[in-house]
Amino acid sequence: MGLAEDVEKAVTSVVCAGWNTRKGTVVPATENVNLSNGAVEIDAVYLYADLADSTGLARDFERTTAAKVIRAYLDATCKVIRARGGEIRSFDGDRVMAIFMGGTKKTDAVKCALQINHAVQKIVRPKVEANLSSIKTKGFEIKHCVGIDSGTAMVVRGGVRGHNDLVSIGRAPNVAAKLSDVRNGKYRTYITKAVFDGMLDSAKFNSPDKRPMWEGPYTREVGGEKLTVYKSAWTWKL
Repeated sequence: MGLAEDVEKAVTSVVCAGWNTRKGTVVPATENVNLSNGAVEIDAVYLYADLADSTGLARDFERTTAAKVIRAYLDATCKVIRARGGEIRSFDGDRVMAIFMGGTKKTDAVKCALQINHAVQKIVRPKVEANLSSIKTKGFEIKHCVGIDSGTAMVVRGGVRGHNDLVSIGRAPNVAAKLSDVRNGKYRTYITKAVFDGMLDSAKFNSPDKRPMWEGPYTREVGGEKLTVYKSAWTWKL
């Protein structure tokens, strides 16, 4: 069988077959989703954390320096995600995606985002600048953004046997990813109204003086859709 026939057979087997879908109560792992049109439907919160200006980092610095900065950011971010109960499901260069489920998933994800901001400002940035002199001398600012949205998504496996990974299909992961691309002054966390309305007051107001930690609501175009969004520059201590 030639390559064209092989590709056509693979595509036909996908588009002409029905989905074997089940409801999920926990974040699925790869081995829990059938490769042949298996799917798990989940009601979850998606968090994307993205290091800003990695293109400039790769362009203007030695590869080893750029790699250390990206690795430091990802390592710190992943440790915070795991500590807050998130499940890491994909990496894309300098960006990581996590899924939160459970009764306090929106609050957990938001507190995670604010703790990531704390980790970047108080640990990652000063450690990098103290040990990688070119970062500071060239004026590169280590900053990031986190986007969060919630909703129903379908988790499937994409690829071929031996080379496949989980893919989340739905509005929430798409919106969260696009919000993580926002670059707007001091603000490092962006969440949708669905997340804000569903999280506990402990994630909305600073204790003990009850100052609001979020600005909004305001309307922002995300992927061609106008959404109600909140933004924050606050941090949450580790």
